[in-house]
Amino acid sequence: MNFVEIMLTEKLKGIDPALDILGSDRKVLQVCCQDLTNYLKLHWELVGKSANECKLVEKLERFFKENPEEIEEFLAVWTGIWFKKWKQRVKLLIGNQNAKKWNKLSKVLKKAEPLWRKMENRQEIQEIIVATLIRKGEICGTDIISANLLKMELGQKGVENLDDKERVFSVVNNSLRRARDLAQSRGPLIFVKIDRGYYDPIPE
Repeated sequence: MNFVEIMLTEKLKGIDPALDILGSDRKVLQVCCQDLTNYLKLHWELVGKSANECKLVEKLERFFKENPEEIEEFLAVWTGIWFKKWKQRVKLLIGNQNAKKWNKLSKVLKKAEPLWRKMENRQEIQEIIVATLIRKGEICGTDIISANLLKMELGQKGVENLDDKERVFSVVNNSLRRARDLAQSRGPLIFVKIDRGYYDPIPE
């Protein structure tokens, strides 16, 4: 575990001692760490820049050494807000619950996957959508939601190839619009199938 993972583990266990962070609930910590990274990249104006996670961890660790009480307080508040969002946004699906809706969305996502993998500047585009979510107050599951918003748009718009720049531009714009709408919505956005442990958001 790196510095951030250790700190967040402590904060999450403080909020909910029943969490098995090193076992069945390890995905909670993974998503929380990624969301904190995305939040700090926006806060430190590193969106679109080649700032890897290690540099962000080092920067936070340096800040902690210089201002331990301030960082402790920040992480306690941020993690508290994040965990409330987690409980609001994540819903567990057991067995064949919502199977019809799930299967329909899975087909769209599967159709979009090859285009998604070939998409130029995919990381930069996703970072812009993540930044939009965070600015609108959505700090939980930002990577998962942003990636799947793009995939949903690619799959639903019938984009045949990525050479059609106008259609790709439309996909990105629609994804940004939906990100703003989703951030203002209530209820779950990420549905977890218990049997497969696979996380996917279901946009409204």
